[in-house]
Amino acid sequence: MPVNIRIPTPLRKLTHDEEVVETSAENIGQAIADLETRYPGIQERLLDESGEVRRFVNVYVNEEDIRFLDNKDTAIKDGDEVSIIPAIAGG
Repeated sequence: MPVNIRIPTPLRKLTHDEEVVETSAENIGQAIADLETRYPGIQERLLDESGEVRRFVNVYVNEEDIRFLDNKDTAIKDGDEVSIIPAIAGG
């Protein structure tokens, strides 16, 4: 059973309107690289110039923020659900 990655609405134009894509990656960094291979341009929306997850992008593994886990090294396994959630700016 692969890992499901939930794609937020603003990024779905890059994934051909796919709401959920599957990966067999072993961690978040590999999953993002896998997404980039299949959907060129998505990585630059998720990672900053230093290769870290952008401040305004939240990534969750089974509802846990990877910033409180191992960031891009956070392990993922079959059956996990990864959610990419762009932060909403308020004023």
